[in-house]
Amino acid sequence: MVSKAEAGLSLQDFLAEHLGVSKRVAKQHIDAKVVRVKGQTIWIARHPLKPGDAVSVATSVKSPTAVSKRVAKLSILYEDADYLVVDKPRGILVNAADYSLESIIRAQTGVATIVASHRLDRDTTGCLLMSKTPAAHDAIVDVFKRHRVAKTYRTVVYGRWDARSTTIELPIEGERALTHVHCLRANHDCSYLVVRIETGRTHQIRRHLAMARHPVVGDTQYGPKVIEDARLRSLTYPLLHAVEMELEHPIRGGSLKVFSPVPQDFHRWLAALKLESAR
Repeated sequence: MVSKAEAGLSLQDFLAEHLGVSKRVAKQHIDAKVVRVKGQTIWIARHPLKPGDAVSVATSVKSPTAVSKRVAKLSILYEDADYLVVDKPRGILVNAADYSLESIIRAQTGVATIVASHRLDRDTTGCLLMSKTPAAHDAIVDVFKRHRVAKTYRTVVYGRWDARSTTIELPIEGERALTHVHCLRANHDCSYLVVRIETGRTHQIRRHLAMARHPVVGDTQYGPKVIEDARLRSLTYPLLHAVEMELEHPIRGGSLKVFSPVPQDFHRWLAALKLESAR
């Protein structure tokens, strides 16, 4: 809580003082979009604070740590001579960064030609397919283009999802987008869903669910600007997990099916929101 004496302090300076970290680290918290002032996400380091402003920084129901710890080794769910599927942690970009999923797995395996075959958002966890060679990558890209990959996710959304199963078919940026939704469990506050997508548009699940007026909890981009539920004000990443991927192996033939267990912090939120008995 901002005191009268702290009126006018920038958000960056306030965080540095109260968290006992450098200004650089404080700005990392802000850049990660895990800082809220009076329930609203703020990503401007110079944002001036007023007396009585409540500042929250958290990423899980138990941990107050804002920025995910860097990992040196990834869990590999599946591997053959052509592909591997990694269990993507939260808080890591797939590529286009010095510290990325691609750079970690290249260092871990010693295979410099590994590239991601598709994308997951920085804060989405779970199954991510990677190609070991250019030939393998070209082959799998064709499979994705023909929509021959079944990708299944688990997520939690705001509000009660009334329909047991439904399909959302709404264009995204002028392109066809198809999302199948099955509700596992729901209450007045939130719903626990299984989501399967047939197309891979940018932020498709998050955007489609927001269009359906049930945005993913923790989604600071497509979710509500003001969070009324006090439990969810500290959640600053979307609860979205790529639980399963199934496709025909483009080189060896046969079915390639991989499963990623739902992370422990996801389970903690299910328990906190009274959705833990869903299966």
